[in-house]
Order: sequence, then structure tokens, then C-alpha cells
Amino acid sequence: MVRAARLLPVHALTLALALALPACSSSAGNVEVVGTAAGAPTTASGPGAPTTAPASPGSTSGAPTSAATAATLPIASLDWQDCGDNLDCATLEVPLDYGDPTGQTIELALVRRPANLGDGRVGSLLVNPGGPGVPGTSIPEAADLYLSEDLLDHFDIVGWDPRGTGASTHVDCDDNLDPYFTLDPTPDTPEEKQALIDAAKDFAARCEAKSGELLPHISTVDSARDMEQIRRALGEDEVSYLGFSYGSELGATFATLFPDSVRAMVLDGAVDPNSDVIDESRRQVASLERSLDAFLADCASRTKCPFRNGGDPGAAFDAVLAGLEDRPLELNGREIGQGIAYTAIVSALYDRAAWPILAESLARAQKGDATGLAYLFDQYVERGDDGTYANTFEALIAINCLDDPGPTDVGFPDQLAPEFRRIAPRLGEASAYGYYCTFWPARPTEHLEITGAGAGPIVVVGTTGDAITPLESSQRLADALEEGVLVTVDAERHTGYGENDCITDAVDDYLVDLTVPAAGLVC
Repeated sequence: MVRAARLLPVHALTLALALALPACSSSAGNVEVVGTAAGAPTTASGPGAPTTAPASPGSTSGAPTSAATAATLPIASLDWQDCGDNLDCATLEVPLDYGDPTGQTIELALVRRPANLGDGRVGSLLVNPGGPGVPGTSIPEAADLYLSEDLLDHFDIVGWDPRGTGASTHVDCDDNLDPYFTLDPTPDTPEEKQALIDAAKDFAARCEAKSGELLPHISTVDSARDMEQIRRALGEDEVSYLGFSYGSELGATFATLFPDSVRAMVLDGAVDPNSDVIDESRRQVASLERSLDAFLADCASRTKCPFRNGGDPGAAFDAVLAGLEDRPLELNGREIGQGIAYTAIVSALYDRAAWPILAESLARAQKGDATGLAYLFDQYVERGDDGTYANTFEALIAINCLDDPGPTDVGFPDQLAPEFRRIAPRLGEASAYGYYCTFWPARPTEHLEITGAGAGPIVVVGTTGDAITPLESSQRLADALEEGVLVTVDAERHTGYGENDCITDAVDDYLVDLTVPAAGLVC
């Protein structure tokens, strides 16, 4: 079973998103605002686009205003159209700004896979694969790879591309992101540091020029409000939800804002939404380093590991990365340096099953061949053969900088780098330097304390060897929820669902029959 979903380092320049499966086409435009109260279309793209204004008070409000706003909006209809492979596609208009719910609207792209058992249908299961920035339509489009037959039998699987992403009204900044990844992510000269700063300024300016009107309105809180509109449009009194990685934060936000709309909820590979971004990054970089150490130890123990290097792959790893800093490799006119290499390495730490690919890629790089590293990188960031990127990276930055930009002092990475080097000698420094949110043009949203109060039991799945969302983060989320129930999976991978029958059955039994797993269950 394919493991979906991911959260990634927020501040690192090497930051990227994992590969998502192709999304169904939709009529939703790039960053077009598709309507206003008067019915006149406007657009947020092009040189004449409006500049970003501070988020309105309604964009950052808490639960009472959210619930009241949702109740006053008319219930939209969904015109489902057959889009092949037992799938239905539709678009849903939602307010651009929930503080002005009768104003401009944007479109969400939805895909539904109807339940196999018409008579045994329980309802709709909303799904999200993580990111933020990954299109949610990827799960119903490949539902048999993501979900068990039990869930496919009993639920309509409904995925949507959250606002700002995929085929929904989305952020658009720059199709060619190569220049941002070819910079040195571990600057040791003022010139290298300034290059990172200049790149972040340039990226922010491009995003504002092409998507300025959209940028203040794609926070996780806004997407949770969209979920409520999806529920209403589906005609469901309550919906069930399965969210992976960042999708756990989105689900927990929905449960906190709209507890009466939750039938059952499972949050896998969970983020601690009540931690600030620096604390969460500390845990994540330590977990990534632990997974890298486990990979190197495994390689050293196996004579057939292609990167074994006489039993000392750690020293060889350090030499390869040091060499890429001064002498990047060339591949078909591309420069493959440390920025791309670090991203490729992180991508392979999501799951132990990817370790052989990483070992082969590093062995090739040691011989001057960047093919493997480039492959891992391209799959992870969704870079096409023509050099253009999907919008997942742009959406990731845009959403994270609204939700929690962290300290925006340009000197803060210099303070963070020594600590991150101590926590993670090989990966820490590359995770410390990044300035995207420092120059971001949209004001961050207010923090929403996550409680899930009134939503009933919420099952949180944490995995012992999760490099991306450490087990501690899942434990923290379960503790924060009013009725959080933690299930632990013993595995070396990101997210736990599908790892074994124990966790699959526990999740399925809860979603289908509302049988809450035993407290403290370990699978």
C-alpha cells in the first residue's frame, strides 16, 4: 500500500514536497478569482494584479465567527461529472475571504470515488495526503493504492485540492524553480548568504505579482472552512475524515472549528499544531538525522550495499556532500549541487523501502554521476522533464508563511544554525538557513488553539521511526485533543496506515463501525 503524505522542513532552502499522483483536470483556473458579489470576474495574476492587502479580521477569526459564517452562506450544489476510472469530478465555489463571504469567490477541484457497496455505504470520507500543497484529489484517483478494500466498500472517497494548490484556484509564482535549489544551502560566506536572501526576496515578489490577491486567504483555517462548505454541498450531516501528515493539522483544525460536523476522524503521521514552527523543526531535524544514521548503519552492515565504502559509508557521505558544495555535478545542462542533494536525501528518508535507491544514488554521485540524486529530487518536487515544476512548492511556502512564519529577523538563521548542527550534524545546518517567510507579503493568520472539543474520539496514529513527523508530535496532538486516542505503529517510515493488518484494521474498524481502538494500542 502506498504511503501518502508529508510535512517538510519549513525554513530550509532545500525544502520541497514529495511526489503526488497526477490530479484530475478541472475547470478551476490558475489564480483566477471567479466571481464577486456583483458577478464581475477578477483575476489575481498578471502585472496589473492587485497588491496584497493585510488579511481582514474575518480571515483570522476563531471558531464562533467561523461557525456563524458557515451557517449564513447558501449551500452550494455540486454538479458531478463522470471523469473516467469510476471517478466523478466537480468544482465548488467558496468565498475568497470568509470575512467577506458574499464577495469574490474561488474554485475548489473535487474528485469522488463512489463506495463499492451502494447498500452498505456509510457516507463520505474526506481525505488529505499532506503537504501542505499536495493536491488532495490524488487519493481518490489512486484509492486502491492508498486505502483498504473495507474503506472503498463503505465510503465515497472525496478528495479536493485545497485552496492555493493543484487544480483549484492556486498560487503561481514561477514555473522554473531550479535557480532556488542551486544555491548553497549551508552558506559560509557573506556572498552565499546574500544570495539566499536575494532569492527569497525575488520569490516573494514573483508570488505577489502573480498571486497577490490570493496569498492572504490560503491558510489552514481557511481550508478548514472550505471543508465545512464541502460537507454542506455533499448533503451530509456529518463527514468522516482521514488525513496524513499535514492533513492531520487540517483535520484537527476542522474538528476544532466545526466539531458537530465530525462523524469520525483519523489523523496519521500527526503534526503538533500547538507547537511553534521552531520547536517542531527541532524535533523534525533530529528525527531526520536519526533516520539518516539508521540508513548509514544499515548500509555499513550489508556487504552488498553499493555505498558501503569498506564499512564506513558515513565518511563517504560526508565527502560526497562536501564535494558537491565546491564542485557541483553536471547532468544534461543542470547543476546538481548540495541543495538538490539534500532534498533528494530527505525524500528517501520517508520510508525504509527507499533506502536502496538512496544508496545507489550516493554511489553514483561518488563516481561523478548525478542521475540518481536528480531522479529522487525531481520526483520529490514534481519537476517535469521540461524543467517546469508543479505548484506544490509554491503552495507549501505560501501556506506555511501564513500559518506560522517563525521569526522573520534576517539574522535568525545565524542563531539557529549552531543549535541545529548540534542536534543534527549532517542535516541540521541545511535545515536552518532559509528566508522565504522573512519577506513574505501576506500577514500571518492568528493562531488557533487546537482542542477538538465536542468532536468525539479522534484517532491519532504515530510511527516510531517517522523521520518527518516524529512520534513525539503525534503524542502531543493526541494529548491536545479533548478525546484523542493514540495508536503507535512500530515501523521505519512516515505515516503508519497500511503498514500491517493491526493498524489497518484499527483504523478501518473505527471509520466504518465507530469502534474506538484500545488506549495505548501498539501495532
